Amino acid sequence: MQIGIAGIGKMGAAIAQRLMEVGHTVTVWNRSADKLKPLVAAGAAVAATSAELASKSEIVITILTDAAAIDAVYGGASGLLEADVRGKLFIEMSTVRPQTQLALAAKVRAKGAALVECPVGGSTAPARQGKLIGLMGAEPADAARARPILEQLCRRLEHCGPIGSGSVMKLTINMPLMIYWQALGEALALCGPLGLDPGRIMDLLADTSGGPNVLKVRGAVVAQMLKGGDAGPVTFDVDSAVKDLRTMVAEGKARGVELPLTATTLGCYEETKRNVSGAAEISTVSVYWANRAKQPSETV
Repeated sequence: MQIGIAGIGKMGAAIAQRLMEVGHTVTVWNRSADKLKPLVAAGAAVAATSAELASKSEIVITILTDAAAIDAVYGGASGLLEADVRGKLFIEMSTVRPQTQLALAAKVRAKGAALVECPVGGSTAPARQGKLIGLMGAEPADAARARPILEQLCRRLEHCGPIGSGSVMKLTINMPLMIYWQALGEALALCGPLGLDPGRIMDLLADTSGGPNVLKVRGAVVAQMLKGGDAGPVTFDVDSAVKDLRTMVAEGKARGVELPLTATTLGCYEETKRNVSGAAEISTVSVYWANRAKQPSETV
């Protein structure tokens, strides 16, 4: 199938690689063209504009930073919807508020095309392996049309309801994870004066009911960082986490739902960003707070 992908960040690149590996012809476009070189080397074609990408593709996947990027890529000069897109399917995978997807769906339908929103849970490694969690919001017929492609990217694909539902569920699954990295940092600060090896602490936590799946995957990296080592390749950074937390808080306010832990966690992440880096691996949050809030040894 001819698939176009607009938005070649870490996840967009991983998704493009996966789709090529399972046999699709992939064309890519990105506002920063230098990010396309590895995909071109792997066999992807390049579109000069997003409108050209839409013209050449049966299905277009977009995974973009925020609502402003979605507006620019779909509606800007030479944007996706400037092409003749009648009958085409767009799969929008960005993590944004549901109202952004609802507004986009109306614009896409007005052009005679269909939109499925499908933000995903998981990072670059699951994307390359086809093991993401897909959270679709779509009309049933459109969801059925998108399913064969999305099942090649996702180990679990949930149709959550109409457009907007997928975005709500993406914020839902990300929220406990964002809060956990902060909670882990505070827990590490509390036990720091014991002088235990960080690897031993991570192993113990992962073996208890307080250890989520992510600790089994990233616990060794946190232990390495606590010893002064490097985090390795960044799969999800602090900037992205701050953006997601702000989106959660905004959506909570819009729905009249109080999210006090989320709001507090946002402030903690913003402090980490100021004092470490927005480009740092998200687990840096735990390491920063473990070292920032150490308890004096005489309190143990």
